[in-house]
Amino acid sequence: MAIKVKVCGMKYPDNITAVASLGIDYMGFIFYDQSKRYVGQSSSSYIKELDSLSKVGVFVNASLSEILDKITEFQLNAIQLHGNESAEFCLELKEKSAITLVKAFGIDQNFDWIQLNPYAKIVDYFLFDTKSSSYGGTGVQFDWSLLDQYKLTTPYFLSGGLDPENIKTALERNDPRLYALDLNSKFEVEPGLKDIELLSHSINTIKK
Repeated sequence: MAIKVKVCGMKYPDNITAVASLGIDYMGFIFYDQSKRYVGQSSSSYIKELDSLSKVGVFVNASLSEILDKITEFQLNAIQLHGNESAEFCLELKEKSAITLVKAFGIDQNFDWIQLNPYAKIVDYFLFDTKSSSYGGTGVQFDWSLLDQYKLTTPYFLSGGLDPENIKTALERNDPRLYALDLNSKFEVEPGLKDIELLSHSINTIKK
């Protein structure tokens, strides 16, 4: 199965159009107001009309009502929970929205892989990112050999410091559970503004 591509942290309409034209599968919009890539409200009508890819809303410890409101307002196709959301919260969201659900976890040497078990039958995908207090967007790669400790069958997005140089290494892991690569800060001119030429080259590498 070909690896999917997600570009996350999009903000600006013209840049969104350019990135969407690259044939990616997922585009992420961050609804966490502490993020430098916070999408705000200004692009809601524009994002709503995007239909060439799956639109992912990224939330950090948001309320259920806020997430449900944003699903409707932005016509989101998937939700990525990047905070400390419980398995019970994920189940309630899944029951009330029937939306594709991605649960993110920050990985480091001390990560307890057992904590994933309650989520495995609820979420559609996990996302493994570099552990940080800022809930992602660090541009730092975690030690991918830690993924050898992942024993579940739930497919996952790989995030955290992916760049044009290490993408091939990620693909060489040859893990059938690796569903998508999540590209963000290493492909930016500034937070939220992606370098189209750099992205295009790397997306071609992944798709090949």
